[in-house]
Amino acid sequence: MIRINDITKSYGAKGNAFQVLKGVSLQIEDGDFAVILGPSGSGKSTLLNLISGLEYPDSGTIMYDSKDITALSDDELTLFRKNNVGFIFQQYYLLPNLNVDKNVKMGADLINNSDYKKIIKEVGLGEKLNKFPSELSGGEQQRVSIARALAKNPKVLFLDEPTGALDEETGRMILNYIVSLQKEYNFTVVMVTHNTNIAEMANVIIQMNSGKITETYCNKSQKTAYEIGW
Repeated sequence: MIRINDITKSYGAKGNAFQVLKGVSLQIEDGDFAVILGPSGSGKSTLLNLISGLEYPDSGTIMYDSKDITALSDDELTLFRKNNVGFIFQQYYLLPNLNVDKNVKMGADLINNSDYKKIIKEVGLGEKLNKFPSELSGGEQQRVSIARALAKNPKVLFLDEPTGALDEETGRMILNYIVSLQKEYNFTVVMVTHNTNIAEMANVIIQMNSGKITETYCNKSQKTAYEIGW
């Protein structure tokens, strides 16, 4: 379980700081598929960065079960991310000089996972192990980033606009992969998106505006990636 209690975050020098998050509290259960929605500037990506341990809040606590990650040192937080979380972003962040196998192996090596090629096959790239990012389509590159994130067996997978740079067909395919892999590996998903249709796939929807959560609700009838609008 992830429990966020009254976190705040500002950027800029004192006296001229801009407050991005204004006392946000939230609870995400193990195995949830949670989507964070909101317009640009609402604070949703900042919230994702704080929950995932990429940044520290100015105040408040972020608990993973009984562990308060806001109390960890930089080195301890780095180790926590290594052992617990995976990231998928709109930009693929693949190393251009490494092939598919070696890009994914980077994630697997963090936990000494020697069975990572199974995940490459599961995302449909088993025949492209030796291809470099420049030889792949956008959808294939995104699947490499998914495989790399999952190769470290994360307890929580964080996604920031993972389909933002993809066409509809590829976007639906990527979302379908994520849901099917979540069911197989039983990790928690926390996704930021501006696409309200994607929220219909989630069981928890978090609506943000102006640095605050304006609404949180449960979706009892989740749709598949091929049932939602685009």
